[in-house]
Amino acid sequence: MHSVPIIETDRLILRPYRRDDFPSYVALFGDPEVIRYVGGVPFTREQSWTRFLRQVGMWHYFGFGFFAIQDRQTGTFLGEAGFHDVHRAITPSLEGTMETGWALSPKAHGRGLATEAVSAALKWADQQFPTLRKTCIIDIGNHASIRVAEKHGFQEFWRTTYHGNHVIMFERQQARAHAGT
Repeated sequence: MHSVPIIETDRLILRPYRRDDFPSYVALFGDPEVIRYVGGVPFTREQSWTRFLRQVGMWHYFGFGFFAIQDRQTGTFLGEAGFHDVHRAITPSLEGTMETGWALSPKAHGRGLATEAVSAALKWADQQFPTLRKTCIIDIGNHASIRVAEKHGFQEFWRTTYHGNHVIMFERQQARAHAGT
């Protein structure tokens, strides 16, 4: 079993999920503003539980996964950021890549926290998995997430439809070129 690292930034702690994060996780993925670009329909408690367990279990099989994002000052659960390989039914395939993702509570929006969390997660990933391709998919209307991706060196390589939504597929070229992010 791989251990999940704890990463601290100026304002955040990226850490393993805890069982007591689950109520906040349900609230996060039940919030219409959060899921607006993640399928558009709030997750049920059951769907949130399945996703929560997937994020936790990813570490066991791949040595990477998603981190819970915690406000360093208050201890508040703010969201998640990290990596997965979910074997999406999408063309071109992203299987075998470190698909990068993030979701933050609306109370954390507009403060640069997604950028801070993704930067820390990518720095860790670039050190631990320097040769694995980093990818992400983002709904074409999610301009804030597109900006976060581009700040970290992700570049568009394909547009497609996934579960009825128009998405942009991104890949990150060389970690060394983005060492300052």
